Amino acid sequence: MIQKPAPSEYNPFYEPYVSKLPEEDVYRVLEGQLTSIADFFGSIAEDKVDHRYAPGKWSIKEVLNHLNDAERVFSYRALSIVRGDTVELPGMDQDVYQENSRMNARTMSSLVDEFRAIRTATLALLQSVTEEDTLKEGIASGSKVTVRALAALIAGHYAHHVMIVKEKYL
Repeated sequence: MIQKPAPSEYNPFYEPYVSKLPEEDVYRVLEGQLTSIADFFGSIAEDKVDHRYAPGKWSIKEVLNHLNDAERVFSYRALSIVRGDTVELPGMDQDVYQENSRMNARTMSSLVDEFRAIRTATLALLQSVTEEDTLKEGIASGSKVTVRALAALIAGHYAHHVMIVKEKYL
């Protein structure tokens, strides 16, 4: 079980993501998202996946790509902290990542498959940690963060962006 983190365990910037989570086992939320997120993005018609709700906004494919990239980064941070690495972990410039993602060459189904692979790996990592491990702290993007906060950020980040896709794209 991974408990929802206290606000002192992560940068306040991330509160909109963590606040989207129910008061239950974060691991179970992540596990449930494996199917629900894949089903949601997989059900979007191919003629809509390149849609942008406004100029300069990401397409639906780019949103899923961003989520995949961010989960990889958050997962790596959790791994580093759990394994005792004390180096300060860098931030992530989401716009640079997106600019270099070659979205025109990707299909939504390839991004959904990638999501499944990433989430399966994240779940395997989190299965291997103890409750004590989830309280370990590191520094990422210049702020203190715990392993359980990183797990919650992954789950809440997806919930946040799925809500935006439902409200503004579909």
